[in-house]
Amino acid sequence: MSEHQKDTLLADWRARAARFENVINQTVLGLEQAVRLITLAIFARGHVMLEGDVGVGKTTLLRAVARGVGGAYERIEGTIDLMPNDLVYHTYINELGKPQVDPGPILKHGEDLSIFFFNEVNRARPQVHSLLLRVMAERSVSAFNREYCFPHLLVFADRNRVEKEETFEIPSAARDRFLMELHIETPEDPALQRELMFSPRFHDVDRLIDAIPPAILPYSQIADVARVIQTKVRASDTLQQYALNLWLATRKPQAFGVSLEGVDMDRLLLAGASARGMSMMMRAARTRAWLEGRDHLLPEDLQAVFRETVAHRVFFTPVYEMRRTALIDAFIAEILRQVAAP
Repeated sequence: MSEHQKDTLLADWRARAARFENVINQTVLGLEQAVRLITLAIFARGHVMLEGDVGVGKTTLLRAVARGVGGAYERIEGTIDLMPNDLVYHTYINELGKPQVDPGPILKHGEDLSIFFFNEVNRARPQVHSLLLRVMAERSVSAFNREYCFPHLLVFADRNRVEKEETFEIPSAARDRFLMELHIETPEDPALQRELMFSPRFHDVDRLIDAIPPAILPYSQIADVARVIQTKVRASDTLQQYALNLWLATRKPQAFGVSLEGVDMDRLLLAGASARGMSMMMRAARTRAWLEGRDHLLPEDLQAVFRETVAHRVFFTPVYEMRRTALIDAFIAEILRQVAAP
């Protein structure tokens, strides 16, 4: 493909991405930032962890996204008795009274599976997390003496933040496989709250989703477009050094003058962001530059995705981990404030 053909391809898909965002924003109100970040994740080919209270629209948002990219959509609920095999196959007694084995949610659609939503993933056992980790890392799974591949798959997961009984915290290795962690909140605009509460249009979710044109972003072509984006968007030497400094600041914050009130910075960090995590941040930043119509990175591209791609990869020591919710946003904001941008 020539450079001109690549430019034409990216311009066409940028228009499709804009239409996709517009349609999704008409379906789920007040979540424009989340929609933009999910769009980035789609083209950066990264999985997403969603966090938010019950009933804020996470499932509706993902159903809308799945409709917009086409392909198959599957959802599974995390429960304490869920086992890894339940994702791969299920057994039952058929109408003839004989045992039968059918493909489970991961396998039933084969390569057409584009969106897999694991609701309340922290209710599932660690064995299930291990299988999910392989599916996310390799987009494949072994079953029935063969290997199944899912080249177009994106995994979305939701963590229950309310009940703590019978839950299993996601291990750091699994969390590091998520490109982003997004917070989904109820919109604060009173006009949007009123519309969500009183407009009949938002009371019938199935009809709302059916109104979305299918496959605005044809799922089977996204991976090819994503590769072109990553090769076309350049980073100058100065920008590369800025990105490296952001990474170093997550590991040695004192070297950049990063401090938090009431925190012993020498005892704060257990581990900073990983190399893989920063690579994912750069993928997301390049995608943002492309969506903004540029073929080169600016500092604001990194800043726009830094919190969502890095915060869940920074681990505090136990004494501070208990205060993580209060500290992590301040820590990320202080890094962006103290590390000089070109």
